Amino acid sequence: MGELWFVGLGLGDERDLGRRALALLREADRVFAEEYTAVWASGALDRLAAEIARPIDRLSREEVEGERRILAAIPANGRVAFVTPGDPFSATTHVALRLAAERAGHRIGYLPHASILSAAPGFSGLTPYRFGRVVSVPFPSDRFRPTSFLEGIRANLAAGLHTLVLLDLDPGSHRFLTANEAARIVRERDPAGERLPLDRSLVVLARIGTDSAAAWYGSRPEVEAGDFGEPMHCLLVPAPPLHFEEEEALARLPRPPVARAGRQPAR
Repeated sequence: MGELWFVGLGLGDERDLGRRALALLREADRVFAEEYTAVWASGALDRLAAEIARPIDRLSREEVEGERRILAAIPANGRVAFVTPGDPFSATTHVALRLAAERAGHRIGYLPHASILSAAPGFSGLTPYRFGRVVSVPFPSDRFRPTSFLEGIRANLAAGLHTLVLLDLDPGSHRFLTANEAARIVRERDPAGERLPLDRSLVVLARIGTDSAAAWYGSRPEVEAGDFGEPMHCLLVPAPPLHFEEEEALARLPRPPVARAGRQPAR
């Protein structure tokens, strides 16, 4: 039997890895990485491969979910490392891979890292202890129009809990749902404001963990008309009543930037 180590890269790039993680990757017999749960900084994996003097095999979603390629590599190599954006176990497919490896009798190792689940509250100033269920907004489609994310937000608000809203992405096609698109989808799926009050203000976070990280606070119409730059984006829905320190933190955030005339909001 062998070892499968789950290694988080964090929210920035390869420079965020600690000495322990770098040592482990240098000693690993095989290194895999996935690129579908978040966007890597440009060139990050290539620079990391050069630093650890090991090739990094890039896996698609289908290959990770299929599990066979990684599981077959463990007994053949001894120690296998699987590098992921953010924290490895923030993604359910990674949990499934861990369970499959454990069922096969392999030892599991885990080097955690920063995740949007913890970084979003910290960057915004909202207390992490008041966040409820995380929800996701998928790409719009004529055939697939779910409203479960609205129901999740409503349930959190009823319980006095903030909501982290993650936005869909397809890095392979360079498609990323933006905050302004998500605000439009919310309006279209909930036109009367029955599940998310029409006057609800939102926090927009962009590129958390990078040098260009930014946050804004404004109304839904302001967010829908805003241009928040390059991906990745997410939304926060604050729940009243806010603690006085949360109120001060949000009051310090700028209003959403309006897209310049003649330019569509970033997509």
